Parts: sequence; structure tokens; C-alpha cells
Amino acid sequence: MKTNLFILSALTSTLVIVTGCQSDSHQASAPPPANPEAKVTAPTATASSPAPLASAASAVANTLSASIRINAGGGAVKDATGVEWLGDAGFSGGDVIERPDQQIANTTQPEIYHSEHYSMDSFTQKLPNGKYKVKLHFCETYDGITGPGERVFTFDVAGKTFKDFDVWAKAGGFAKAYVETVPVEITNGQLDIKFTAQTENPQINAIEIIPVQ
Repeated sequence: MKTNLFILSALTSTLVIVTGCQSDSHQASAPPPANPEAKVTAPTATASSPAPLASAASAVANTLSASIRINAGGGAVKDATGVEWLGDAGFSGGDVIERPDQQIANTTQPEIYHSEHYSMDSFTQKLPNGKYKVKLHFCETYDGITGPGERVFTFDVAGKTFKDFDVWAKAGGFAKAYVETVPVEITNGQLDIKFTAQTENPQINAIEIIPVQ
């Protein structure tokens, strides 16, 4: 009988050990259900990725809707109408001068005619391709010019040429503002304006680049 009890006890211990092993095996397999949750969150992150593209599109739209205004020959300024102008930039060659006390006729924005860039070869401004209205501001304020024909030059705006341009004749006299408006279409990513001297030096007081939607 003692022998039989020993065998039964041994068998019972073995059964308990086997049962314990099965229980450990079941616990080890429990973690995998957590993986599907990780897979679910991944597409969510991907779905949100188009947001930067929308931001980029907005940035382009903002660039196209913003006008660029350059106060040729001078610093940044806010004119009498509240419009802000950037300081002299984008010109190749020439020099600048300011005549802040000069009275200017035919304009509500006299501040931008108190300075000029003269004797320049060209002006360049990077732009998104599209249609623009370019406004060139001129005013004869050099006292060495006393009448028409004494300052004559040619300029070309994105392929549109203005020959024999006479600021005095166009404006109708000394210290009178004149604006030449040129519609252009940019296809190469920049606006190019070229100046060619004929009599005296070419000059300009301001440039506006206005997108046409």
C-alpha cells in the first residue's frame, strides 16, 4: 500500500506540473492583441500628413495676393495714404539721391518722389509666375534739367519697350509726378526691367508690382 500511495503521489505532482505549464503558455500568448491597436494608430498619423500641403498652398496664395512696393533711392517709408514701401532694392548699377524738401505736384504720395535711383542698368524681382500690373513712378527733381528733351532714356519691362521716354514731357514739367502702368505676365519666375541711357541718365522714384487675380 505504501508503494501504491507513493506512485499516486508522484502522478499527482506530475499532473500539477503539467497543468502549471499549460497555464504559463496561455499567459505568454496574451500580449499579441495589443499589436492591432498600434496598427490602427499608424493610418491616423498618415491621414494627417496632407496638412503641410495645405499650408504650402496657402503660402503661395498669400505670396500672389501681396503687392511689392519699392521706394527707389530711399529707405522704407509709409506714405501719406498709409501705404508702406520697402527701401531701395533690386537695382543693378547706378546711384541714389534724396531731396526730402522738394515739393511734388500731381500726387497724394509725395514721400516716394523725394528719392530716386539713377544711372542704373536694370531692376530684378523674383516673382511667382502669373499676371501683374507694374507701376513705374517718375518725377524730375534734378535742377540740372530745365526742360523737355534734356533727360531721355529707354526702358523695357518684361519685354515691353518704352523708347525715348522723357520724364519732363510725360509729367508736364518739373517736380510733377507721373506713373507709367505696364501689364505683364511673368513666365520665368522673375520680373526684369532694363534701362538704357540716351540723353542724361535714366532715373526712377518707385516701383509697384501688383498681382492681377
